[in-house]
Amino acid sequence: MGETTGIDVTVPPSGTGCVECEAGGGWWLHLRRCAQCGHIGCCDNSPSQHATAHARSTGHPVIRSFEPGENWFWDYRSSTYFDGPDLAPPAYHPADQPIPGPASRVPADWEEQLH
Repeated sequence: MGETTGIDVTVPPSGTGCVECEAGGGWWLHLRRCAQCGHIGCCDNSPSQHATAHARSTGHPVIRSFEPGENWFWDYRSSTYFDGPDLAPPAYHPADQPIPGPASRVPADWEEQLH
């Protein structure tokens, strides 16, 4: 099984923010993209850790950063970072999207809520 197992370069991202946080009114620190289905979830430092929850519930083994300037992949099977192929655009959330985000839902004490 190679590192490219679990990567579909043709699938675009599901949107510009964490799917579950958007649906539930939550917020995120950083975003991660499922390399297999394009699901956008929040990182493990975010309160809800939706990217890892997605990987666990679906068995999709690889994520890629969805942050501007970052192009690393993470393989949950081996707990390793690696360089991978270009995925269908866009490669990251809009550059003007705040971190953490979305701005309207980030609490004043957000740093205290990180994992």
